[in-house]
Order: sequence, then structure tokens, then C-alpha cells
Amino acid sequence: MVNRVIHFEIHAAEPEKIGKFYTDLFGWEIKEWVMPGVKEENRYWNIMTAPEGSKEPGINGGIVVRKTSKPKGDEPVSAFICTVQVSSVDEYLKKVVDLGGQVALPKMSIPGLAWLAYCKDIEGNIFGIYEDDKNAK
Repeated sequence: MVNRVIHFEIHAAEPEKIGKFYTDLFGWEIKEWVMPGVKEENRYWNIMTAPEGSKEPGINGGIVVRKTSKPKGDEPVSAFICTVQVSSVDEYLKKVVDLGGQVALPKMSIPGLAWLAYCKDIEGNIFGIYEDDKNAK
């Protein structure tokens, strides 16, 4: 068995608001998973990063209600960082800022492979954006 990542979760104090951020940024479909009797603090939203049955590589995830205070920005990263493949790092960095997010680490090259940047969403969660480019230097 190969130990692959099969799911990711984004923690949010305002799940609906952060869901809109990621829908507007990446076009993900985000819907609340309504479970009878679930307490407000245990609500859950499913994230579909591609249409059902898509042959594209990748995983789906979820949004959970944040149980602790949101990151303030000066703490070290203490979580896995998920990176999303995009068509243009430059284009997506602009979209992130336009949607209220921040650039955490500017565009950098992975020589001969790709361009990479790290961003913060509207609640301070860090994620990466990655553009294939064999000519990156």
C-alpha cells in the first residue's frame, strides 16, 4: 500500500466566508454536509476540488469550525501545507490579494520544474500555489 494524502481540511472561524474565498479563487464546489443532531461547533463542509468522476489527479477536502484562535501571523507553521496546481502563479497571486488574502512567500522558482508561492487565506491559513514550468530558473 502507498501512503498517499487522501483528504485535507481547512480550519475556519467563519466557514461560509472562507468557503466563498476558495470557491471564488479556485472554483471549488463547497457544500455543508448536514448531519442531524450535530452541534454548531461540529458543522462540516465538503470541498470538491474537481467535478464528481473527474480523471484529474488530486484530492477533495473539508472545512471544519476552528476550535482554537486563528493564526496571528507571527507563529511558525505547525501544519501540513496543501499546494494547489494553477495555470499561472502570477495570475493567482493577484486573485488571492483581490479576494482579501495575502502573499506569505512570493513567487520563487524550483529550477527546471515549476514556480511556487505561498499565500494566506482570509483567516491566516497558509496554502501553496504551483505552476508547472520546465524553464523556471
